[in-house]
Amino acid sequence: MRIGIVTREWPPDVYGGAGVHVEHLVAALRRLPGGDAVDVDVHCFGGPRPDATAHAVPEGLSGANGALQAVGVDVGIAAALAGVDLVHSHTWYANTAGLLASLVHGVPHVVTAHSLEPRRPWKADQLGGGYRLSSWAERTAYLAADAVVAVSSGMREDVLAVYPELDPARVHVVRNGVDAEAYRPVLAPDVVRGLGVDPDRPYALFVGRITRQKGLAHLLAAADQLPADAGLVLCAGAADTPAERQQVADAVADLQTRRDGVVWIEEMLPREQLVPLITGATVFVCPSVYEPLGIVNLEAAACGTAVVASAVGGIPEVVDDGRTGLLVPYDEADPAGFAADLAARTGELLADPDRAAAMGAAGRERVVANFGWEAIARQTVQVYAEVLAARR
Repeated sequence: MRIGIVTREWPPDVYGGAGVHVEHLVAALRRLPGGDAVDVDVHCFGGPRPDATAHAVPEGLSGANGALQAVGVDVGIAAALAGVDLVHSHTWYANTAGLLASLVHGVPHVVTAHSLEPRRPWKADQLGGGYRLSSWAERTAYLAADAVVAVSSGMREDVLAVYPELDPARVHVVRNGVDAEAYRPVLAPDVVRGLGVDPDRPYALFVGRITRQKGLAHLLAAADQLPADAGLVLCAGAADTPAERQQVADAVADLQTRRDGVVWIEEMLPREQLVPLITGATVFVCPSVYEPLGIVNLEAAACGTAVVASAVGGIPEVVDDGRTGLLVPYDEADPAGFAADLAARTGELLADPDRAAAMGAAGRERVVANFGWEAIARQTVQVYAEVLAARR
């Protein structure tokens, strides 16, 4: 079975959960033995890679809208997918390549739903006509796909709510996973100190892109209500827009005038720095307003760190409320209430490091038992097999 994986992100250009998912899924697929073994060809966006076929934006589209550039790349990828038995695309950026390859080469197309454009309406303000194109590309690909893989049960419900025309039998759940060896407890206070963070004081940690989806503004609004002796570390970069980046910069600068221990690391750290930073945190905070699953919460749990997170999307499938962390209900109509509740739950664990440590240990145990990539790869191959059998 020869599989063509299509993705915008591929190492070293991985900045979001979808890219992390594809990187680890492909590695796990390539390790499968015996009857589950598959051949995997990866096609990605960008410059040359040693372990994937990369596709640059066509020269004539270099000045075009970003969504048009993505579709241009997709056309080239679709042409290069001749000879595969099945195409598996990830995110709307790559979905059109999978759709076109399916039509031209007569092979099945599987889509993994990492997020849904209609659930991110704020992108219309950022992308204008590009959002209309991305929404069209996603919808067209999903409705034509042989199978849709949702990364959580909550995401499956979302997919069927947004695209009710889909046959529910075609929508499968294969959850995200985490590499529990790459993400494991690593106590390295010197590394943490080198990032400008005091490893000897309790601190809450946020890791994620600067985008409305990740809810960083809510955490910043909650920060004044956190215990005065606690630090707040924001590992936040890759802003969606310069305006959003400036909003965070202004809010952080203002917060730093009122309390110490506020550290903003404006980059996506390499794993050898990120893992000790997560391990050293008393609590990991995920204030997302939309999250199909939230790989970052799995990574935090794998590092043995308790998680406080919003109870949206697939997060309740990752964070076992009261055992591996604490969940906070999110109400779009009451942002102040959400910020207050977020501060209260985070403060509970900052004030009780022993309880936080016990939750972190339970989270690590749960991740190892339930979210390994080998099991996820086998479930994915089962979807491939079902789709190919249905085509025969």
